[in-house]
Amino acid sequence: MLQSEPIILASKSASRRAMLDAVGVEYEAIPADIDERAVEDSLTGASPAEVAEALAVAKAAAIAADHPDRIVLGSDSLVVCDGQRFDKPQSREDAAAHLRFFSGKVIELHSGAALLRGQGCEWSGSALAEMHVRELSEAFIESYLEKEWPEVGYCVGVFRIEALGPHLFEQITGDQFTVLGMPLLMVLEGLRDAGALAR
Repeated sequence: MLQSEPIILASKSASRRAMLDAVGVEYEAIPADIDERAVEDSLTGASPAEVAEALAVAKAAAIAADHPDRIVLGSDSLVVCDGQRFDKPQSREDAAAHLRFFSGKVIELHSGAALLRGQGCEWSGSALAEMHVRELSEAFIESYLEKEWPEVGYCVGVFRIEALGPHLFEQITGDQFTVLGMPLLMVLEGLRDAGALAR
């Protein structure tokens, strides 16, 4: 695959790095440190998809400011269930509470991404996965967290689809990349449009 230059991934997410590794995109990972709550507070009335996209732009912008000649990829995911936004759990008890709330419901997972060069946004977009959670017993939740905590503490939705996460669900609508936390097919097209990947 012809790539004109390595990009910068503004994330420390192992799953996002694994996606880029798998498709042969060369990158340097530099995690972005932004105040996500401040970004969200400035977006009153925005849809979940718009918030995910805005967070991705903000992460990319934080890194692009110091690397104005490089293409920077930012990405973020958020979860909505029954009209309520969920962030990453703050504790194991918080994670258990999230899972109890999700039990028998549909999680909407919005994954946003953005490509910036300098102060210009080359591309941004988001994708949706609908994840039907089966009825979860207290015994299952306890056993699941015994095996998956603290790793799922870094995940919105309290799951790693590449680990024991599939045990939570009875049906998933949406592509695997979105579920993993980045709309990869859209990102690749954005990189082609930006000239970073060959057409």
